[in-house]
Amino acid sequence: MSWSVGQVSGFAGVTVRTLHHYDRSGLLSPSERSPAGYRLYNSADLARLQQILFYRELGFPLDEIATILADPRANALDHLKARRQALTEQITRLQKLVEVAEQAIEVHTTGVELTPEERFEVFGDVVFDLSYATDAHLKWGDREGHQEALARAATHSKEDWRRLMAEAADWRASLLGAFDQGLPAADRQVLDLAEEHRQHITRWFTPCPPEMHCRIADDYEADPRSFALVVPPAQQRPGLAGYLRAAIGLNAERRTGSVHAESTQEEQR
Repeated sequence: MSWSVGQVSGFAGVTVRTLHHYDRSGLLSPSERSPAGYRLYNSADLARLQQILFYRELGFPLDEIATILADPRANALDHLKARRQALTEQITRLQKLVEVAEQAIEVHTTGVELTPEERFEVFGDVVFDLSYATDAHLKWGDREGHQEALARAATHSKEDWRRLMAEAADWRASLLGAFDQGLPAADRQVLDLAEEHRQHITRWFTPCPPEMHCRIADDYEADPRSFALVVPPAQQRPGLAGYLRAAIGLNAERRTGSVHAESTQEEQR
């Protein structure tokens, strides 16, 4: 018994165009043709289509499906195990993205509503990059400090944000002044600015021990989106992110003798 393209499309739940594509790619070519040249599928073809749809449902790309089906000796179990691992990782990532969305909703509904004029007044040139917020949550979301920082940020009033950003602007002006004067990262004035930054984080967001401060500083140097939260792009100078990272590392050494800070100091020699 054989079935036409239209019939197979109807009971298999795939489009005729998809079946034609499978035929052209060699993934599933019907075994028969009608006298008029129309494609006809037999039972073996349908069994192969069922396998294809099974692998497609699991997210396998067509070329990998073709590899599995083309070689009778191919170990489909290995492919399935690998796909299971990939799906597990994808599920974990999606679950974290759901958390990001939920926290964004919470901030939006319980946080401070600002007009565009008020937002500019409070935040100035500092722009919060949503893609960075998402990546940061995926990277640090399991850490208690990150969760606390988000929770505290959501409770800040409009006046809190004004004070916070004014404090940050004063600190930023001092940092830029030190950098432009050519003060080395190891200068006591610069180390005090690094400590002031650490205390700022503790005061407004979450307790920030020196080790955590060093991880934050690593992000400043590695990711421009992160550093833009501290120094807007229009105010940045070449090498400024590395300068701040070095100062934070040296301040950590001053307070704890951390290995991280020692390696940072070595980089400055």
